[in-house]
Formats: sequence, C-alpha cells, structure tokens
Amino acid sequence: MRTVLLASLRHHGRRYVAAGLAVVIGVTFVVVTAGISSSARHGIEQEVSAPFAGADVVLTGLGGSDVAPLLTAAEQAGAEAAVQGVALASTSRGGRVLAEETLIGFLPDAGPLRQEELLEGAWPQGPGEAVAEADAAAAVGVEPGDELVLTPSGSRQTLQVRVVGLVESAGYGQLYLPQRDLAPFVDSLGVDLVTWAGPTDPITRVAPGATVVPAEEYVAQLVVQANDGVDVLAILLLVFATIALFVSVLVIANTFAVLLAQRQREVALLRCVGATRRQVVRALRTEALALGVTAATVGLLAGTLLAHAITALVARLFPDVGLGRVSIAPAWYAGAFVVGLLVTLVAAWFPTLRSARVAPVAALRTEPAPGLGTRAGRGRVLLGVLMLIVGTALLGLAVLAQSVPAMLGGGTVFFTGVLVLGPVVVPAVVRWCGRALGVAGVPGRLATDNAVRNPRRTAATTASLLVGVTLTTAVLTGMATARSALLTELDRQHPVDALVVSGGDALDDADLARVRAVDGVTAAEPVRGVQVRVRGGGALPALAPDEAALSLARDRAVLTPAAGEVLVPWSLGVTPGSRVRVTGPGGAVTLRVVTGDGFGEAAVVAPATLTRLAGGAGAQVLAVWGSTADDVDGTALATDLADVAEAGGATSLAGIEGRAWVELQLDVVTGSVVGLLGIAVVIALLGIANTLGLSVLERARENALLRALGLTRRQLRATLAAEAVLLSVAATLIGTLIGTAFAWVGVQVMVTLAVEQTPMVLPWGQLAGVVAVAGLAGLLAGVLPARRAARTAPAAGLAVE
Repeated sequence: MRTVLLASLRHHGRRYVAAGLAVVIGVTFVVVTAGISSSARHGIEQEVSAPFAGADVVLTGLGGSDVAPLLTAAEQAGAEAAVQGVALASTSRGGRVLAEETLIGFLPDAGPLRQEELLEGAWPQGPGEAVAEADAAAAVGVEPGDELVLTPSGSRQTLQVRVVGLVESAGYGQLYLPQRDLAPFVDSLGVDLVTWAGPTDPITRVAPGATVVPAEEYVAQLVVQANDGVDVLAILLLVFATIALFVSVLVIANTFAVLLAQRQREVALLRCVGATRRQVVRALRTEALALGVTAATVGLLAGTLLAHAITALVARLFPDVGLGRVSIAPAWYAGAFVVGLLVTLVAAWFPTLRSARVAPVAALRTEPAPGLGTRAGRGRVLLGVLMLIVGTALLGLAVLAQSVPAMLGGGTVFFTGVLVLGPVVVPAVVRWCGRALGVAGVPGRLATDNAVRNPRRTAATTASLLVGVTLTTAVLTGMATARSALLTELDRQHPVDALVVSGGDALDDADLARVRAVDGVTAAEPVRGVQVRVRGGGALPALAPDEAALSLARDRAVLTPAAGEVLVPWSLGVTPGSRVRVTGPGGAVTLRVVTGDGFGEAAVVAPATLTRLAGGAGAQVLAVWGSTADDVDGTALATDLADVAEAGGATSLAGIEGRAWVELQLDVVTGSVVGLLGIAVVIALLGIANTLGLSVLERARENALLRALGLTRRQLRATLAAEAVLLSVAATLIGTLIGTAFAWVGVQVMVTLAVEQTPMVLPWGQLAGVVAVAGLAGLLAGVLPARRAARTAPAAGLAVE
C-alpha cells in the first residue's frame, strides 16, 4: 500500500491544491493573530513602563495634603519624587475666561522622572512660569508668551503664570506648573500616584498611610490590566480564524467527497486485488495527513512573514499606534499546526470511511447520483426541519428576552438546519436562478441540469460560500442599522455642526462673516436672543432661532421648544421637568425646563417667549449657527472656530467634531469585520473552483460525448461558467436572506438596548455588491476548469476510464 499511496499522492496531488489553500489561510490567520497580539503587548509594555523608567518605587493611596510633605522630604533626603495627578482651575486671559475647568499638572525637576517632551519654547525656570500641552493650547488659542490667570477650584485666590513653552504629554494635564507651585491647588488635587527615586526611608515617616510598591511590580500589574484589551482583540480575531477554519472544513470535506467519488472504481479495484478495507482507509487518511502537514507548515511560514509585514506597515503608516516587536510563542505555532492538521483529518474522516464501505462489485458498476428518497434522505430532511423550528424558537426567545446567548444558540441551530436541508433547498434555488437570470439555450439548460444533478454535492459545494455570505450580510445590515440609529442619536446630541455664542455683547456682521469664512463651514445664519438669568442656573443668552437657522440644524425638533418651555444645557444644573423663573429685559417668565446639549452655553426658547423676555429692548444677534460638510476635519474646525470666537469675545462649539469621531470608529469596525469575513468568502470561492474542477474531471466522458454530438468549445466553456455562476448566486441569495434575518434579530437584541427606536436599514447597494461580487467570483472560479474541459479532444475524453 505504500507504493499505491505514493503513486496516489503524485497523481492526485494537484487536485488537493484548493483544499490545501483553505488550510493554509486558516493557519496563517491564527499565526498572524498571535503575531499582531504579541506586537501590541510589547508596545503596551513599552508605553506603560515609560513613566516609571527612572523610579525605584511607586506610592499610591495618597491625598492632595500628603504631597507637599513628601516633596519636601524627598528634597531633604536627596531623592526625587514626581506627582502624577491633576488639579482643577479656571483659566482666563485679559479678563476673558478661556476655560472654566483646566486640568493642571505638575512638573518634577529635570531628571528621569520628568516624562513630558518639550516641543517649543523652554522649560519653566522660576516661579510663575508654566508650559502648556500643545493640543490643549491650540484648542483655546494659547501660545508661548501668553499671560494667564489661574483660579484654583474652590478658592478665591488667583495665580498669574506665563506660558514659556509647549509640551507633549502622555498624562491628562492641559497646563503644567513646577511642583514647587503646587500648594494653591492642594484642595482640588487628585493624586493617582507618586513615583520615587532614591532613599525610601522618609516615606513611612511622612506618609505612613501610603502603599509602597516596587516600580517593576507596579508596571507588571499595569501591563496585565492593559493587556485585557489586547486579549479581547485576540479573541475577536480568533473568532474569525475559527470561521475561516470552519469554512475550510466544508471545502476539504467536499473536495475529498468528490475526489473519492471519482476514485470509486480505483478503490474497488484495490479491494478486488486483495487490499482490506482497513488498508484502504489508512491509505486515504494518510493522504489527508500529508495534505494537512504540508498545508499547516506552509501556513506557519506564511503567517510569520505576514505578521512581520503587517506590523512593519502599520508602524510606518501609523507611528502613533505604538506597536512593538513581533514575538510568537512556540505554543502558538504548535497550536496552529495542530489545528490545521486536525481540521484536515476531521474533514476527510467521513468521506474516506464512506468510500471504503462501498462493496467492490458495487463500486465497479456505474451508479446514479444518490437521491433524497431513501430512508436516510427522509431522516435528513426531518432533522433539518426540526432544527429550523428549534432555532426559530430560540431566536424568538432572544428577541423577547434580549438574550445574547439565546441569540447565538438559536442562530447556530437554525443555520445548521439550513445546511442539513441544503440538498433540498439549494437545487431548488439554483433552478429558480436559472430561470430568473434568463439562462437559456443548450449551455444554460446543461448548466442548470449539471448543477442540480447531485443535490448533496451541490449543497456541499455552496455551503462554504453560504457561511461567508450569511455572516457578511448580517454584519453589513447590522452595522448599517446600528450606524443609522447612532447617527440619529448623534443628531440629537449635536444638533448644530458649528456655532459661536456671545459672551455678553451682541455679535455683528463681521462676526458672521468670520464664521462663514471658516474652512469647512458651508452655511451660517445669525440667531437672535436676549441676555437672561435663570433662577438656580445663572446668566446666559436665551435664543429663538428662526427658520433660516433651524434649516441648518441636523435635528430641528431638539431646538424648537414649546411656548412654555426653556431648553437649557445639562451643565447648567437645573432639574429637567422643573419650573424655573427666567428673567429678561422685558420681565420674568416661569417656564418648564427641558435639558439637552449641543447648542452651546445658551438657552433656547420659542419666538413668542423671546418676545415676552425681550420687551421693548428687542432681540439682538447673540449667536451664529453653521452647517458643515460631513467629511470636514472636526479638530481643525474646532480650532478655527475658537479663534473666531476669541476675536469677538464669544465661545464656540464644533458639534461635528464628536460626530466625525464616532463615524470614523464605525467605518473602522465595519471595514475590519467585513475584511476579515472576506477571508472566509475567498476560501469558499476556492472550494467552488476546486469542486467544479474535480467535477469537470468526473464528467470528462460526458463532456467529450457532448462535444462529439456537436457542442462547440465556446458552448462548453459557457456551460461550465454558467454552472459556477448559478452555484455562487444561489448561495449568495440564500445567505443574504438568512443574514438579513439574523441582522434583524441582532439589532433587536443588542442595538435597541442603547437606542430604543431602531428602524431596520437595508444597505441595498452593499447587498447588491455582495451578490455581484459573488457572481463575478463564481464566473472567475469556473474559468480554469472550463478551459481545461474545452481543450480536451472528444476522442481523448471518451477514452477516459
């Protein structure tokens, strides 16, 4: 049997290429996951350990009052200490408040414990000097040389500082002062920890309640916590690797089933000349073992190279991501190799066993394709129907109880039932597609008949693509629905893309022109109002937008309170639903409070209410509302608006900034998931190409007879191409219907928890693209088999045994 085995590997090796590629892709996916995860872990370790590079111990459990004595004790003992924490202060410049709450950080003396990086200017050298975090400074228009007045939170004292430089910091501070200027901020100081380098004797004396941990041990704890996110990412990637490997099982099982059906006469002859059933099974499974070892080895090599290439590319394109070196543990290699090998052996197990059970005499006879009228076939149909019923019940329970486990279980059972019923469902859909697509003529009829002649093979061929399309459709539909719901919610939270609100004085035409001139603003309109005082909330402008201003809003309903209502910001601290007294130049009005956000530090009232509040004084332009393009750079727009507002003594808000960030996250998630699922679809299309190629070999005599009866090479190629397209489109249509239903269930179970009213959104363009791509890919999958069949001369084909 060894000679037979080696001869079989040489003779049939090329037919295993697609099955081997499926295993290679799955194993590669696992290894790449390990490589990216290791790179992310090393990057996190470097980032987490950086602030503690020069520290000997880390002190936690401290309050603001503990810090000053510690700093004094460190200086007296010749040690260094650095406070990691922030205080709150109000910041003003030239009598105008820049920010009600500025995060104040504190710089240690020059040394290894100072982690900030100077970008511009100089470090503070004396009292009253400070450096600003570069991005925070740009947002409010602060530059080196500016004189700022700080009012610590909870204090009436003020501290005047001069900004001498700009820094980049990994901390939370927006403005950094030397640690010797910490005293006025003790009451609002939140201390995360203190890093300490040098003699540790004074610590227990000055701060007996502090928890002292060696720096290496503290860093190790932080790395473990930070790696939780990496573990989640690795698990997510492994889920997609599992999907790819599951599709690989379907491809390999189908490959072996078709290939062994072709070799039925060969197996029968071996049995007739003395080979036992055990020897035949062992030889066939040894072929599968050789395929698995080869494919898994190639997958390990490809995965290693791809992991290094991906991390190098990401590090070059996105240097801020902070990836480290790739270091794949031997356990990952061993696990990926074993998984690839087991996938191959499991997929080949039943086809080889079924082939060896055929009696030699029966195998030497030409048998018709197996049907579904047998007892086993009827049992298969009954099992499939039962699984559909159980799966539907579980999915219904998941929707009612909003249970994710029930959803996953129901989806798995339902889809398994679809696969079990594949020999019934898929051929029917293929026939329908043949009629719907107008497949006519001799090639069309032959393609449809060939596709449904063997229902089990047809179902097995399309199963892998059915998995990929179902998951892709579910993700696309679910993400489109979630995106629509989230963007609707964002419209409520950020109803105006860009706005400037007066700080007290009326805005003029020059202010309006400056807003309209901001890069990215497509339109801007003035909003009239009056200065009012809300009892319990303080003074602020009350605005009544007209139709022109409301036409620029993303959700005008949010900005149109009723006549007896006043819309105020959440930050004003007034209880929603309460009734407050609002006093304006024309008198006082009692209004019901409605709270919201996204319209700046102002109140919004109905036009009639504004008329009563203004009285004879009349309304003035106290705000400018603007709309922007969806693809505008939100950060740059916010900076430009801040400059415009500062010139007019006003405040600004760029609602589009938060919206753009959420949309970016949705795009990244959708693209990543669809890209990962695309790997499963590629494997599935390889399976279709492989099965069609093997089917061409199996039908060599039939194709040759058709050629002899007058079918041209072009018609034969058209027949095989149409067959591939029919199989792909049928699997895609079924997968699209099931995936859409799964997406609806997923939305009801998960998305409605965050957004109650979530209408279903079908991305028709993307779904049509899935069908078109699958059909085109099916056509490409049939090119090589069709060319091979057309090149075979009729006489040579009829001579095939």
